Amino acid sequence: MTKAFFVYLTSYILLYQACRHPDLTSQAPISDSSFSLGEFGYDLHFLKKWDSTLVVLKDGDAKLIVSPKYQGKVFTSTATGDRGLSFGWINYKVFGNGSDDHMHAYGGENRLWLGPEGGKYSLFFKPDSVMIYDNWRTPPAFDTEGWNLSQRDSNKITLSKDMNLTNYSGNRLSLRVDRGIKILNHQDIENCFGFHNNDSLRIVGYETENLLTNTGEQAWTVTNGMPCIWILDMFKPSSRTLIILPFEYARGENFDQVATTNYFGQIPPERLKHNDSMLFLRADGNSRGKLGIQPKKAKPLAGSYDPENSVLTIILFDLERTSRYLNQEWNIEKPPFSGDAVNAYNDGPLTNGTQMGPFYEMESVSPAAFLKSKETLLHKHSVFHFSGSAVELNKVAVKLLGISLDSLQKIFTDGEKP
Repeated sequence: MTKAFFVYLTSYILLYQACRHPDLTSQAPISDSSFSLGEFGYDLHFLKKWDSTLVVLKDGDAKLIVSPKYQGKVFTSTATGDRGLSFGWINYKVFGNGSDDHMHAYGGENRLWLGPEGGKYSLFFKPDSVMIYDNWRTPPAFDTEGWNLSQRDSNKITLSKDMNLTNYSGNRLSLRVDRGIKILNHQDIENCFGFHNNDSLRIVGYETENLLTNTGEQAWTVTNGMPCIWILDMFKPSSRTLIILPFEYARGENFDQVATTNYFGQIPPERLKHNDSMLFLRADGNSRGKLGIQPKKAKPLAGSYDPENSVLTIILFDLERTSRYLNQEWNIEKPPFSGDAVNAYNDGPLTNGTQMGPFYEMESVSPAAFLKSKETLLHKHSVFHFSGSAVELNKVAVKLLGISLDSLQKIFTDGEKP
């Protein structure tokens, strides 16, 4: 969730109210599908109406939906077939509602943007423009334009997009993005995490390989600017969902040197807690807040736990702690290489009580792409959803996140310390 998206939410909702559209808190479109809202089959049926090139990757009951038309997004996934829970958040209202000058918030549980959003190398503001919402535009190449389907088989799809972008400094960047998405089988997942699943858990996992190539003749430097790869995952919240961000042990250190917790104002302590190696954020869709972990303290994974639906979600991503990460705030005064490596966002109502979501996000970014002509930068980002009994999910949480589910659920209990 970006600062711009926050402003966009407000403008978007007020515009819809002025046009007397239906209640924006209702996420259910009218559908002739035999599936119910929340089921994977429902979302598949809905999306097929809008993208005839839609691709479903599957391994048994594990499935995910990839859309070439909608910028190579993984819109959603499931671990339990068409009648199973659909994990991704989809903004049904946006489809078919015309163009928008700023961005098209279709949703999707895994999408690719390029950064930075703000700063002297911004891709979202024209050269020398004032960095305010009226001037903010998401480049069509990763907002509205379709992507090319380069290759496809039963478990993997590769998409590509050539782009010509002009940054805030007035420099033209010619580039290509190649995006490979692969659904993983049980053996792949076991090899990834180093444990054996005896079919007691239902799992869907997929990896994305996102390759950025400088196709121009000019190298990307501190003089003319460079982009970064930005992966954003949007999921459905529940009243008890928590986001978990592990970080490098930091006892005695100033927490401001570990995390940024005031993107949209300081997150209150009843919604955010931390210990010396882990940060916890409520992800219930009831209060807007964003945070990030700085590269030198970040770890290459994050997670969330939804006890109401018995789902543990893990994301893995590439991390280079000694590299420079681009700051994305809307100003040119802050140092350009002071950005976070991993972010989390919880959606919430606007001051007028309306809301585009609810959803929550986990995000990763690549380092700044200092690339010479024809050089490439690869950023991998993988998503895993585990569903099953609390006993089995606890084993995964302890192994991967280093905390038990029982401890997680006590974190925000009155008087409980993480």
